[in-house]
Amino acid sequence: MSAKSITNSHNQRPSGFATRAIHEAYDAGEHGGALTPPLHQSSTFTFDTAEHGAEMFAGERKGHFYSRISNPTLDILEQRMASLEGAEAGLATASGMGAITSTLWTLLTPGEEIIVDKTLYGCTFAFMRSGLSRFGITITHVDLTLPENLERAISDKTRVVYFETPANPNMRLVDIAAVSKIAHTRNCKVVVDNTYATPYLQRPIELGADLVVHSATKYLGGHGDLLAGVVVGAAADIGEIRLFGLKDMTGAVLAPSNAMLVMRGLKTLEVRMDRHVSTAGKVADMLEQHRAVQKVYYPGLESFEQHDLARRQMSGFGGMIAFELDGGIEEGIRMMNALELVQRAVSLGDAESLIQHPASMTHSTYTSEERLEHGISDGLIRLSVGLETPDDILEDLSQALDYLGRPRKYEVAA
Repeated sequence: MSAKSITNSHNQRPSGFATRAIHEAYDAGEHGGALTPPLHQSSTFTFDTAEHGAEMFAGERKGHFYSRISNPTLDILEQRMASLEGAEAGLATASGMGAITSTLWTLLTPGEEIIVDKTLYGCTFAFMRSGLSRFGITITHVDLTLPENLERAISDKTRVVYFETPANPNMRLVDIAAVSKIAHTRNCKVVVDNTYATPYLQRPIELGADLVVHSATKYLGGHGDLLAGVVVGAAADIGEIRLFGLKDMTGAVLAPSNAMLVMRGLKTLEVRMDRHVSTAGKVADMLEQHRAVQKVYYPGLESFEQHDLARRQMSGFGGMIAFELDGGIEEGIRMMNALELVQRAVSLGDAESLIQHPASMTHSTYTSEERLEHGISDGLIRLSVGLETPDDILEDLSQALDYLGRPRKYEVAA
């Protein structure tokens, strides 16, 4: 088994997604037969000679010398994620925001512009508005659901085009291939946040993106017990982000123990995502039929405005759903408080089903006017569909909606 990429020895085809998620970049025979990669819980690494150390610091010799730069445990995770996303190289960070900030501090300099979609995760939005903009970088919000808007907005100052798809929290999609094609005509880097979809359901680099970021805290880890981030892309870009954005600007270094937990999560990513997608489809159908629900935003629904795009660029529709109730946020609060199984909490992608109110929680960094402008209504509710028995999730949501005093249109199968 190669330390870089594994193939089926019978026909030399690349191994499947789950096989690479479990085995990529690790040979047990090189580590005393240990089935699980060793945990290298070391801040520093010794040199055979002083000259050896000098060569490594000069970049003339490969190897690990300090865990703020690289670590053998993180190296396996980075190679594994690069393989799953179809990228040349990867870099692990201490959080999703660590991946985003390390990447953008590297790609942008004062006087340049970044074009971003109208809808962003609250902390990403705050970083753009209160972080990058303070250092002379222009932040331009564009509705990237219409690629022609990018063509009109892009300028000689533009260096990066950044978006999430599906977007947090309102599930907007961006056509990765179309936007990337336009951006590349002006030599701009395209950075995509793929947290919601994961590489199992969507691979932006294969569609033309340059860099992909993840909050590995979510589906990649999958168990709600860690914070981590990942960025993958071309080896040259990742090398610059490692040695500047991560090493010098953010120091957002992932602990080796958390890298081990992410790799544990990757082993079950495929089977977990299949279950998330399957149950979310049932939940979205139920919500759409319930009289208390005004609107459901889920890419798998035929009523979803961008359903055709979802079918083109995603192999599954994910485990995230957004919806609005007829009674607005007041009814939303009553419904959320009536839930017994589904937990009221931020984050997503865990085994547990989680529900939250973006306007007052994850996206409270927006002003009310900004939320209106960026497509995040005050009544929007975000649901992360977990891995519990599907009928139990459906029953809990149904009873909470029925609590609002409206008749049920959907009956959970016995």
